[in-house]
Amino acid sequence: MAEILQKVVEELRQGEAYAPFAGDPNEFNKYFYIESYGCQMNFSDSEIVASILNEEGFGATSNFEEADLILLNTCSIREKAEQTVRNRLQVFRKLKNNKPGVLIGVLGCMAERLKTKFLEEEKLVDMVVGPDAYRSLPGLVTEAGTGQKSINVLLSRDETYADISPVRLDSNGITAFVTIMRGCNNMCAFCVVPFTRGRERSRDVASIINESKDLFDRGFREVTLLGQNVDSYYYTDEAGNNIDFGNLLEKVAGISPLLRVRFSTSHPKDITDDVLMTMAKYDNICKYIHLPVQSGNTRILNLMNRTYTREWYLNKVKRIREIMPDCGLSTDVISGFCTETEEDHLDTLSVMELSRFDMAYMFSYSERPGTLAAKRYTDDIPEDVKKRRLIEIINLQNSLSRESYKNDIGKTFKVLIEGDSKKKDTEWCGRNSQNKVVVFAKDNSDLKKGDYANVKITSATSATLMGHII
Repeated sequence: MAEILQKVVEELRQGEAYAPFAGDPNEFNKYFYIESYGCQMNFSDSEIVASILNEEGFGATSNFEEADLILLNTCSIREKAEQTVRNRLQVFRKLKNNKPGVLIGVLGCMAERLKTKFLEEEKLVDMVVGPDAYRSLPGLVTEAGTGQKSINVLLSRDETYADISPVRLDSNGITAFVTIMRGCNNMCAFCVVPFTRGRERSRDVASIINESKDLFDRGFREVTLLGQNVDSYYYTDEAGNNIDFGNLLEKVAGISPLLRVRFSTSHPKDITDDVLMTMAKYDNICKYIHLPVQSGNTRILNLMNRTYTREWYLNKVKRIREIMPDCGLSTDVISGFCTETEEDHLDTLSVMELSRFDMAYMFSYSERPGTLAAKRYTDDIPEDVKKRRLIEIINLQNSLSRESYKNDIGKTFKVLIEGDSKKKDTEWCGRNSQNKVVVFAKDNSDLKKGDYANVKITSATSATLMGHII
């Protein structure tokens, strides 16, 4: 298997599910266990849920068998995620047969669409809670404890959880997510997010700055600002000042030059020169952009309702490289969208070659019920064709990644140390500004987690840079 594919699979596995570490065993008399699936936003939401539950006397545990409350924070982006969740619920239901008092709940993006199946038809859960209803969790838990089926999947036009300080689950103590907005107004034909997370609303700028400052004061050295489309962030503060994403980015970067700032995700139609100029201005704003292309063919992009053309996307990439020649770039690619021809597929491959992505998340199209594509189009590309095209996309990206990483040999990067290397405790592991993983020997230095090291790159794979401290 190509190395880039191995990296993607590893990241997907890491992003598919996790459980937090247990809290102080003497601090709580009730415990919750949570698994998160899908995007970074879901992981961030789980930290909000943990905070709410802590206030109600629930501590986190990494062992679901000792939990009083089991929660799955779900994703509806791909069919595989739904099947994984269903399989996990079957496991938890068996536990409940032997431990009747345990409560099982489904949170997040599957809540609205599958609430009836989970609660009534399959009887897999005791409660279903949507992304905007986490404040109601304590009441729902109490209700479910009486034997009633509890549900709240109402979407909100103003909920941002701005006043809740997230409990950092399974944290390395160095990097953290900070949600700056919720929901999405982009009605991409293949995507369920507007239906599961509601309309866009931006979080109070002061609460974002305060959370980021608090993280820095506690020893964190990198924050990733999260939103479905961060470039559409917009907030009017109490003084009547209008704050857009470029302004926000600058404010967070101004907390300290030792605090690195990343963000995800950008939409090609919305990322502005102001944002790019701000990135170029501040050394501690990482020179890395995740810019989903999805397809390289304008007709397919139009069917996807992406609201930009092939030419627009390539011009945006050109502009990024003009302002920040050293900027890292990653993307999302979908193979086999409705009516995609071989020529359309070749257009996608050519956009990848022209853009020279460092990394990509690559999938074959999976029709999601309730989306615009499911309502308007026929999923007419055979699975074997989708898979063959996906393999070609992966193979191309593997060669692009190998070239990108090889070109870094001989360069020196400032690396934020995030912890020990997975393979050797005699090596540090961190990332450079371009979001590339860097592994290097500790060399008996007095460096520690959270420090910065200047590392000269001596070798590379298509997923990792190796070097030594200088």
